[in-house]
Amino acid sequence: MRLFIVGLLMIPLVVISGCTENAGRSISERRIQGATVEIVSGNQTYPAYLAAPTEDGKKPAVVLIHSFNGLEPGYRNLTDNFAREGYVVVSPEWQTFNKTPADEVVGGLIRDSVAYLRTRTDVDASRLGLTGFCAGGRYTMLFLPQMPEFKSGVAWYGFPYSGGFANQSKPVEFIDQLKAPMLMIHGTHDQASPVEDIYRYATALNASGKYFELKVYQGQQHGFMVENGQLSQSFVAQDAYREMINFFNRTLRE
Repeated sequence: MRLFIVGLLMIPLVVISGCTENAGRSISERRIQGATVEIVSGNQTYPAYLAAPTEDGKKPAVVLIHSFNGLEPGYRNLTDNFAREGYVVVSPEWQTFNKTPADEVVGGLIRDSVAYLRTRTDVDASRLGLTGFCAGGRYTMLFLPQMPEFKSGVAWYGFPYSGGFANQSKPVEFIDQLKAPMLMIHGTHDQASPVEDIYRYATALNASGKYFELKVYQGQQHGFMVENGQLSQSFVAQDAYREMINFFNRTLRE
């Protein structure tokens, strides 16, 4: 076990060694293509933003679930950056028909996003990841244990003890089903989702023998990755982005 120091907070973290660079061309050289696609789910058609490298070959893919504030420009930029790392990324607009949908509606859309990715010739369907922010962080915690098609997930400032908009199931209730490794990213000044709940959730995961990683940033508030609709360029945001990419590189590429 290694001691990670983030700001003024010291966090014990199990670290898996592994390569943090992508094979092939560098990120700055990689060309990508972005487009709006349609995903049919529950007899409704949802728009989604898709970004993918233009180079040949099958690649790992990620479903990205935006926050309660919608698919803001920052999430589109994040999707593009993800694609430059060598991933096919689809970001469905889960609030298209209802700003506060039931969990089964969002779960169905995530599954249908996976089905869409599987139709693409540039996707390796055996290497799929899930990530989400805010409400999307809760959905990552909630559905990663329930959807075995995902090999790993990254939950950004999620809500492990929340039943969501309709007071339904809580992510903590599905710990026993979790098989995929999960990274949680959080801030100590998160008022919407107190960091104490994340520590409590991590303790429960540990007691159940589930593999997870936790990166906590001292002084950061809720939603620090995308602020005022734009992708933050702060040191913390850039560091957290690399944590996510390195985690997916280790769990989806090796």
